[in-house]
Amino acid sequence: MKNIIIGTAGHIDHGKTTLIKALTGRNTDRWEEEQRRGITIDLGFTYFDLPDGDRAGIIDVPGHERFINNMVAGVVGMDLVLLVIAADEGIMPQTREHMDILGLLGIEKSIIVLNKCDLVDEEWLELVEEEIREELEGTFLEQAPVVKVSAATGQGLEELIAVIARTASEEVVAKDTLTIPRLPIDRAFTLSGFGTIITGTLVSGTIRKEDTLEMYPIGKECKIRSIQVHGTDQKECYAGQRVAINLSNVKKHEIRRGCVLAPPDSMKNTDLLDVKLNILESSMRVLTNHTRLHFFTGTSEILCRAVLLDRDEIGPGESGYVQLRLEEEIAVRRGDKFIVRFYSPMETIGGGEILEPNPRIKRRFQEEAIEELKQKESGSSADVIEMHVKQHGDTLITLAELARLTALSAEEVREAAAELESKGLVYVFPLRKDTYVWHADSKRGAEQALLDALRQYEEKYPYRYGMKKAEIQMTHFRKIKPNVFDRIIELMDNDGVLKRVDEFLCTPGYQVRKDAKYEKISGRLLQAFEKAGYDFVRYSEIDLQGENRETADDILNILLVEQKIVRVTEEMYTLWDYMETAKEKIRAHLASDPVITIAQVRDMFETSRKSAKPILEYMDNLKITKKTGAESERIAY
Repeated sequence: MKNIIIGTAGHIDHGKTTLIKALTGRNTDRWEEEQRRGITIDLGFTYFDLPDGDRAGIIDVPGHERFINNMVAGVVGMDLVLLVIAADEGIMPQTREHMDILGLLGIEKSIIVLNKCDLVDEEWLELVEEEIREELEGTFLEQAPVVKVSAATGQGLEELIAVIARTASEEVVAKDTLTIPRLPIDRAFTLSGFGTIITGTLVSGTIRKEDTLEMYPIGKECKIRSIQVHGTDQKECYAGQRVAINLSNVKKHEIRRGCVLAPPDSMKNTDLLDVKLNILESSMRVLTNHTRLHFFTGTSEILCRAVLLDRDEIGPGESGYVQLRLEEEIAVRRGDKFIVRFYSPMETIGGGEILEPNPRIKRRFQEEAIEELKQKESGSSADVIEMHVKQHGDTLITLAELARLTALSAEEVREAAAELESKGLVYVFPLRKDTYVWHADSKRGAEQALLDALRQYEEKYPYRYGMKKAEIQMTHFRKIKPNVFDRIIELMDNDGVLKRVDEFLCTPGYQVRKDAKYEKISGRLLQAFEKAGYDFVRYSEIDLQGENRETADDILNILLVEQKIVRVTEEMYTLWDYMETAKEKIRAHLASDPVITIAQVRDMFETSRKSAKPILEYMDNLKITKKTGAESERIAY
């Protein structure tokens, strides 16, 4: 069953509430003042079932100019609008403002309901319909069907229901129930024995009883005690339904119209918005920089200042990129529609779409910022994810952080990241706790910087295998976690961007220099170790015949890596072949005698006790031998 939300719009006293009562049998004027004055002040809600079984929630919005903020709140989640026009009056000023607001908020499916047809004759009715068609030319309502009714007598109601059913079935797209749930709050009240109740239109996702959600922007987690849909208790509710929810852990006084119920960490509060703002052609105002405005989105109404980013002013019928600086925090999502009204006098001047719900402060006339907004305006969710990933090139960003920043679901973010990865635009690093994403441009920039640094290093230290990996992280990737850095180096190694030699990194074609100086120093070292035999010689005591000690250190390391020598102790080195021979002799001894002592090792290699002890400790490290109880004795490992 498809759940759809129908809204009414139109001038005061054109019969919206009466029409809803005729369709549903219920009066949506809830307050005594509304019934006494005969006008709708706040939002009214009810429902009726269409002939095909689909259930239509219906929202009665105020027509009076003073209650436009309530009208805007009612548009949230609407799939279809009934624009009600009284046949005896035709299009009136408030009708036009409602039409403007519906257009700005992206409502596409509409039906023109020509009401009070019982009060006029046929000729007048034809004139009014012709006038309406002329007035609607060029608007989103241009092709909307016109249905003539009288809510008072019931005339034309069956035809109206048939047109609603056909439009709902053929044109209204079912809302996404699989994405993150989002419920903008339009009412909050307390019931004795129940506690806090909220109502609203669930615009996306599914909410289930016992779910724990967060109330934005106040940042309070609350549990779903119970759910009602059209007065009936339900275990869950779906996008496209009008719902009433009983919450725990939050008080009525903490909630206001404009709060949003969504999963914890799925959205992020903001007091800045990047938007594309369109000024109505019918507006008499020219928007200038830093103008104070009333901002409406979802069920929120907030004062803000408009910073014009790409022009000095925006006139009637014109558009521009604007950063709205809000006087209170809200939580919204990219793609949300909004309207703005002039601060004083209050009149609707325009609206548009939120391009970035969590931007940085932007300065005016910055080409890079304007280009970024152009891409966001024309882009998909994947494009927006790509923009955020690109902005975190020096730290990388997790899928969870992307979900919070964009207010997309975790699944949507994963799919977007996978799409970008398949196009070669990002790299994805799944780790145990988080999945990190890195933009291909950031990788290219990092590669270039790293290769430049490695070339300089190789020029300065030609007898080293390259820079130590730890040094590279501290110098070039210090903002990136070590486990993520390891994945980056692995990626660059696999791509052939760099070469890894143990814990050293170098350019792909690099080889340590083996020139005359290398031959001289390495020859001197090997000669000293060979001559010392198993008596060992301290490296610091070898005469380098005037050569630089730092260069000798580097060449010593080359000999270690190439297994020409081994380190016996921190200061003592010997030939690799000597210690291989020692391993075989000690293994042979242990094969016939289970214990070997330092004294036996001393005699075996015709050396001193001072050198015999390091030989056994070296064998311990290789797990050839291990200590028994006595310090001087070893057995086979």
